[in-house]
Amino acid sequence: MFDEIIEKASQLRTKNIPFAIAVVVRYEAPISGKPGDKAIILEDGSIHGWIGGGCTQPVVIREARNAILDGQSRFVRVTPASDKDPLDGILEYNMSCHSGGTLDVYIEPVLPKPALIIIGKSTVAQTLAKLGKVMNYTVNVVAPDASEELFPGVDSLQQDFDLSEIKMDHHTAIVVSTQGHFDEEAMQAAVNSSAGYLAFVASKKKATAVFDYLRNTGIEESALHRVSVPAGLDINAHLPEEIAVSILAEIIQFRRQAKTENTSAGSDRQQTPATAIDPICKMTVEIETASYASEFQNTTYYFCCAGCKQSFDMNPEQYIDESSGDKGERDPVCGMAVTVEAITLNGEHDGQAFYFCSPACKSLFDKQPELYARLAKGHEE
Repeated sequence: MFDEIIEKASQLRTKNIPFAIAVVVRYEAPISGKPGDKAIILEDGSIHGWIGGGCTQPVVIREARNAILDGQSRFVRVTPASDKDPLDGILEYNMSCHSGGTLDVYIEPVLPKPALIIIGKSTVAQTLAKLGKVMNYTVNVVAPDASEELFPGVDSLQQDFDLSEIKMDHHTAIVVSTQGHFDEEAMQAAVNSSAGYLAFVASKKKATAVFDYLRNTGIEESALHRVSVPAGLDINAHLPEEIAVSILAEIIQFRRQAKTENTSAGSDRQQTPATAIDPICKMTVEIETASYASEFQNTTYYFCCAGCKQSFDMNPEQYIDESSGDKGERDPVCGMAVTVEAITLNGEHDGQAFYFCSPACKSLFDKQPELYARLAKGHEE
């Protein structure tokens, strides 16, 4: 199994495909997962390997997809004995299967090298390409007459401004440093891309003229607002090499801020799937792939197994009454249904109140409220 995991990880890394590795680090019997069990999980939720059965797999897959989304590792515990005050950094889920047992899983995202696209062949562009390679970025240079002599060691050289063949997402950075050579064509390609960071090496006066041209071609104002101009952090840079350093510093700042909102309309990053709470065992069920569901009073209920569905179908009123809290609020981190009246853990983001099943979930939310607020909105939809 270990060799297979290593081989699969190597293949994914070669193809620049993001994934997460989940490793079982501790267990309490009875449970099927054992320490050392491991799996690779992709953005679409597909899994390669083994980290336990049906009660733990959906939780691990969900958190692995979240890890790929936010770039943060996490320690997940699935247990029937919920700790009212879990250790800091542990994301705890309720183990509701009859088998019982506790499983601790460490999840680590493995993301592609950050991509840097440099449009232009100016001295700033050449220096930025060198710095990008030192920082282990994938560096793509786009410029007429660009050569390996000017840009030694970069990952790709392209003569035209068609960026459609370059894979990018909202982590990708594009820097236009044409400095008078095809400024308008270069900026048009940049603002029409799905890159998250855009910068233009130009004065305010020059940028205004180029932006006026782009407006006349139909480029919307919102697209132009995405552009950082003048490019780079304000470090009082004057020399081309200093400007390149300031730009890379701004790119690093952009990445470290971990803004998870998808600022690119064309981003191909997957969103975590909508889930529901099984009214029988309270397990989180992924709606799209749920095998068991029942309709009652114009509402669809989803189940983790045939047994839960059977119990519900025999007496649905009983379980609706018992799970009335499910129609109230849901923990935006783990997806667990919570009864507002009985919850003392709560928080607020952007004017909206959120409720949590445990201190661990509240701690994760407080660190990245934008991510989990967006995920909670996905559940409602």
